[in-house]
Amino acid sequence: MKRILAFIGTVLTMITLISCNQKQEAKAEVAAPKKVAIVYSTGGKGDKSFNDSAYRGLQMAKEKLNVEFSEYEPKDPSAEAQNQLFQYAEQGDYEIIIGVGFNMRDALVAAAKAFPKQKFALVDDETPALPNVVSLMFKEQEGSFLLGALSAMVTKTNTIGFVGGCQAPVIWRFQAGFEQGAKYVNPNINVLPVFINGNNPFNDPQTAKTLSETLVGKKADILFQVAGASGAGVFQAAKEKHVYALGVDSNQDGEEPGIILTSMVKHVDNAIFAIIKDTLEGKFEPGVRRFGLADNGVSTTDFEFTKDVVTPEIQAKLKELAEKIKSGEIKVTDQVAK
Repeated sequence: MKRILAFIGTVLTMITLISCNQKQEAKAEVAAPKKVAIVYSTGGKGDKSFNDSAYRGLQMAKEKLNVEFSEYEPKDPSAEAQNQLFQYAEQGDYEIIIGVGFNMRDALVAAAKAFPKQKFALVDDETPALPNVVSLMFKEQEGSFLLGALSAMVTKTNTIGFVGGCQAPVIWRFQAGFEQGAKYVNPNINVLPVFINGNNPFNDPQTAKTLSETLVGKKADILFQVAGASGAGVFQAAKEKHVYALGVDSNQDGEEPGIILTSMVKHVDNAIFAIIKDTLEGKFEPGVRRFGLADNGVSTTDFEFTKDVVTPEIQAKLKELAEKIKSGEIKVTDQVAK
């Protein structure tokens, strides 16, 4: 009898252990996070602009989609970035690999061709038609139109300035919308554009500051910067010269409260979250996806520090213009007027 009881006890113990192990394995299987990777644009995280917005998208995916991510900040958007994209792809661990910025295009195309089974996303530029690449594009001209209109309603000198990082299609879209919005409100307004260019146009605040001071010398009293980390120089010049500035990509209003009227927020975070979610759900589609005012791809901020300047009447006008853009009544082109 004792032997029988001992045998039964042993069997029950084994059943319990097997059951616990199966539950633990099932739990581990459910909890295992999916992996994504990202290579940032030059300037990296901490630019309080474009890259930081991309990082917020990854954080959203981590919190809401149980995603684990690897990240890299290159100094060189060509060779160094390409090497890192290749390293990520060779590992074969990532659901999708994301390249941030138009200057990442050639590197990402090379990686996508070398690893046709790996899914990629490129932010801010279009690639040749590849079955494993989606381009995440924005209608920057729509959000910038609102900033141009705002500037035309606020300026005292009838002259406003635009500081771009370099002369490239994405920067021209910002410029095009800004000029159209300003001239929609006041056809006679002067819009003065300058570009930083050089070897590091998106991380050269000193040159940006010098160019901004030149614009102020030409009577510009509002400066719209589209220059990544270089924008800090524009803000500094605006503060010292007692004029207004406009932020870009992220909500930069708090960088110089009261000096920055608003920011043209480019929701790279929403786009990155959306493509990660679609990929995990088996809905990845190659090609181009565009995000504008109608789908929360771009927006202004809520004028937290400048409500005394951006009055309720001006805010109401901006909302009216936004609705007209969404409905198609106002058509904003992405081309700078010649």
